Amino acid sequence: MRLRTLLPTAAFLAACALVAPGAAHAAVADSSAAGFLVHHEAVFHAPAADVYAALVKVGSWWDGNHTWSGQAANLSLDPRAGGCFCEKLPNGSVQHMTVVYADPGKQLRLAGGLGPLQGLAASGAMTFTLKGGDDGTRVTFDYMVGGYMPGGIGALARPVDGVLGIQFARAKRFVETGKPE
Repeated sequence: MRLRTLLPTAAFLAACALVAPGAAHAAVADSSAAGFLVHHEAVFHAPAADVYAALVKVGSWWDGNHTWSGQAANLSLDPRAGGCFCEKLPNGSVQHMTVVYADPGKQLRLAGGLGPLQGLAASGAMTFTLKGGDDGTRVTFDYMVGGYMPGGIGALARPVDGVLGIQFARAKRFVETGKPE
């Protein structure tokens, strides 16, 4: 049972190791055996209302290679408290995270564990903070995770950051060009 539980995590780590070195904006802000904080920040060249509207269209910018179905179009995000960041599967569905705070044009916060974190004794808080300015909107993205994993959950910090760095860069491109790639 234990090996079976760890195999998806090992596969995830191996896949992330391949993409993490080239990930843009990669930043593990803090890490320990008990948890980690991933932080990304950039100016998106668009008004805050447009950035927020694009962020909640997660199926338009998320990389399908980092979904369970292999198709980003199967992702949806209901941007209200209690709303679901969910994915349709061929024979079911998965709830990735739950919206816990939504203030359009200003902040969006979700709770839950992505990928292999979902099967661990872990919880996470993902926050997008938007601040409009003359040059666009400064978007600050933080994903704070805490919990237990044999050997320490901090071992997942870099792989998770690699995957989320890809998503953050794709979101920025989508906001600015209408295309995630």
